[in-house]
Amino acid sequence: MSPQRNGRKLEDKVAIITGGGSGIGAATSRLFAKEGAKVAVTDVNEVAAEEVAKGIEADGGRAMAAKVDVASRDEIDKAVGDVLARWGKIDILVNCAGTGGDTRWFIETAETTWDTIIAVNLKGTMLFTHAVLPTMVEHRYGKIVNIASIAGRMGQAREVAYSASKAGVIGFTKALAREVARHRINVNDICPGPTDTPMFGQMGDLDPELQKKYVKGVAQRRMGRPEELAAAALFLVSDDCEFVTGHSLVVDGGILMT
Repeated sequence: MSPQRNGRKLEDKVAIITGGGSGIGAATSRLFAKEGAKVAVTDVNEVAAEEVAKGIEADGGRAMAAKVDVASRDEIDKAVGDVLARWGKIDILVNCAGTGGDTRWFIETAETTWDTIIAVNLKGTMLFTHAVLPTMVEHRYGKIVNIASIAGRMGQAREVAYSASKAGVIGFTKALAREVARHRINVNDICPGPTDTPMFGQMGDLDPELQKKYVKGVAQRRMGRPEELAAAALFLVSDDCEFVTGHSLVVDGGILMT
């Protein structure tokens, strides 16, 4: 267990956050930097990633930005290489990048929509993890957090592709945790409920009544805040969580599951 200096949980750790330009990814990037990490903010939206990184540096943190489509292994490899060239290691990966927002019934869902959701949410998580694991194994240390969803645990009508992709992320997390535990690498996932992010906002634009229905199913009767999910990610990558791996941390405000 490494010492924490100045009371900061991630002092001198190097973290990559995918989907770091907005929502949960942006909140996680800012919090990790505040806790002492050097943060690589990656996002398919290069401008958004740069804005988050510049904001971190303006607040006295250390950050870099990279444009990465998580469905592209070439772009992932370049970003990982750039992080290693700059900071020499990768201690933490948080796979936040995701897509969804399609609220059509499954029978109306196009194959191309299915392919895109699986490519970003599931394959993208796999590709980025596969790219960082060699350096984590070499250094015998790593913390990986995958953002799944409550939909991946309970299933959600009119979000069949999204639910399937996130269920895949949960299964991927559990299986990989078993494989890499011997290298001192922890792999966990977080299952958010409805959260105030651009993606959930997109659902509201498509079907406001469906969005309201989801929020009504939360015991606290509100959406989660990105900062609350970031706090959960911080717990899972901190030294307080050395003995937790293969776990799905549900952060949903109290959704009754069947």
